[in-house]
Amino acid sequence: MVRAAVLPAVGAPLEITGIDLPEPGPGQVRVRLAAAGVCHSDLSLSDGTMRVPVPAVLGHEGAGTVVSVGEGVTHVSPGAGVILNWAPSCGRCHACSLGEVWLCANALTGAGTVYARRTDGTDLYPGLNVAAFAEETVVPAACALPVPDGVPLADAALLGCAVLTGYGAVHHSAKVQPGETVAVFGVGGVGLATLQAARIAGASKIVAVDVSPEKEALARRAGATDYLVASENTAREIRGLTDKQGVDVAVECVGRAVTIRTAWDSTRRGGRTTVVGIGGKDQQVVFNALEIFHWGRTLSGCVYGNSDPAKDLPVLAEHVRAGRLDLGALVTERIALDGIPAAFDNMLAGKGGRALVVF
Repeated sequence: MVRAAVLPAVGAPLEITGIDLPEPGPGQVRVRLAAAGVCHSDLSLSDGTMRVPVPAVLGHEGAGTVVSVGEGVTHVSPGAGVILNWAPSCGRCHACSLGEVWLCANALTGAGTVYARRTDGTDLYPGLNVAAFAEETVVPAACALPVPDGVPLADAALLGCAVLTGYGAVHHSAKVQPGETVAVFGVGGVGLATLQAARIAGASKIVAVDVSPEKEALARRAGATDYLVASENTAREIRGLTDKQGVDVAVECVGRAVTIRTAWDSTRRGGRTTVVGIGGKDQQVVFNALEIFHWGRTLSGCVYGNSDPAKDLPVLAEHVRAGRLDLGALVTERIALDGIPAAFDNMLAGKGGRALVVF
């Protein structure tokens, strides 16, 4: 039996309770968690913005140590450090055949498979495949990737979602070039990773935007050259910082219609707007046909940073070892498993960066 954060039903409070976790079967790996990040996507699962079977153990950004492996698993062994990959690609679907593994049609198949049980015998599902809000978890082998050398195990958890997403949004989706100007909307865990990625890419001006004035120090530490508190004048203020042109690239990390629209309005003619934030179906963004023609901007969605974890994790690790990527700068509080509900409340209130559950 291990302790875990269970979502009993959509919209219900999380319950910190014991669960019965089986030994790994063929093609599975059992992992003892070292740390798990509390991501806004977990909140989106709990409130029904994103749908998964329930009851479920949430948590998809984690790292830990392999306890045991099932038959046929050879790429990791007991005692090895691993990063949990919540969206493993199948290698067979149409998207995978195009090399777009972040759009794999079968990536979340595991989320619909019972993986553990509550002590009363109730079936439990693994949130986004990996159920990282638990002392231990059992995952498909493809969800366990070796931790690169030189990356502390607890910090490595952040590579599994926030950093892959933020770095990928800058380098894969928006393809920021040295000297370009960038605006980042939302200074949470993903936003902070995006700011660092823009700095690594060599952006000449990096404007951070958030509703909270208290996040300015966090944003500047991550690489922001300018900080704006979000208002109805944000797009005008960003143009004022860029010779009235607008930024080359805007990255939206919030998932709200008004923020997406503002990011678009903040981008120069011919610029690129990348949407990372996950919004609900009720968030309708409106454009008119003339402005789409006139501004010549590109608006694109971005799933998991358009990343391939197997290829990108070694690149990120090199940035960590070289001191260019500061994983600790993303974390604003380190909590125990029992602290996850309060971390959800802080996200709803727009407070802090990444909360990291340390086991």
